Amino acid sequence: MDSSILLLIVVALDFILGDPPNWPHPIRWIGLSISRYEKIIRKSGLNLKIGGFILALLSLTTVLTVSTLILKITQLIHPLFETIITIYLLYTSIAAKCLDVEAKKVHKSVYKKDIEKSRKMLSYLVGRDTSQLDFEEVIRGVVETVAENTIDGVLAPLFYMGIGFYFGVPVQFALGYKVINTLDSMVGYLQEPYIEIGYASAKLDDIVNYIPARIGSLFMVLAGGLLGYDVKQGFKILIRDRRNHKSPNCGYPESAVAGLLKIQLGGTNTYFGQRVYKPTIGDEDTPLTAKHIINTIKIMYGAEFLMVVGFILMNI
Repeated sequence: MDSSILLLIVVALDFILGDPPNWPHPIRWIGLSISRYEKIIRKSGLNLKIGGFILALLSLTTVLTVSTLILKITQLIHPLFETIITIYLLYTSIAAKCLDVEAKKVHKSVYKKDIEKSRKMLSYLVGRDTSQLDFEEVIRGVVETVAENTIDGVLAPLFYMGIGFYFGVPVQFALGYKVINTLDSMVGYLQEPYIEIGYASAKLDDIVNYIPARIGSLFMVLAGGLLGYDVKQGFKILIRDRRNHKSPNCGYPESAVAGLLKIQLGGTNTYFGQRVYKPTIGDEDTPLTAKHIINTIKIMYGAEFLMVVGFILMNI
């Protein structure tokens, strides 16, 4: 099947189905394997920084080996079966609809002025402490999460999928990226008890997101312009504030959204009981309201659309 058609099917499935909770999902299995390897390494007595590199290597090797074997076996059964499994595995590597649904749960709680539920819904999306946040801080948390995950959960998987199609191994590239991203989300923190064992995962994630974050943030600004947001301000803040983040990549999508919507992101948050200061991104031209959550989701889908169109045009 043509790679452009495959990609369209994959994106359409994500948009229609999202992430049904009772369906088998490779990312959950990836998370379980990472958790098991982490426990083994911690019990082994190894230096945790070295153990972190072993954790990343074991996780990647396991997933790439298993996924390759699955595809080889399905190909032996029937080429059509292999195509179906390929589509399913690629579909599960994109998280646009899931991000949309979870962000809208927070939006609904904020809209109803239910601060306790808003904090609770946000806690499912972020690693920070949400127990003392006010409505504006909750909204900021959702907008930042959707902006960052527009890269991690949508555009970067599509980027590596595209490279994988070129080499004939899209599943391995997409799942390989998701392993690194999942490692980072599970252990890649700058606070204890993860600061040493998560070092390798955090650095790997920085490396694999370096190009997608920069290309993706441009797609986000362009998508925002097509949606009627301030594209000039989007480019201005992207250029000015893209490095105002402890991560070398997260500042890019956050700056794009902050500029497009004329809002300010960043600031101090609490992770595992430790206060972490982050520089601000964007200008405080517009007070944060619930509508900014919906607007950020629209930017995510717009950027995804532009990247898919770009892939198709490159393959004509």
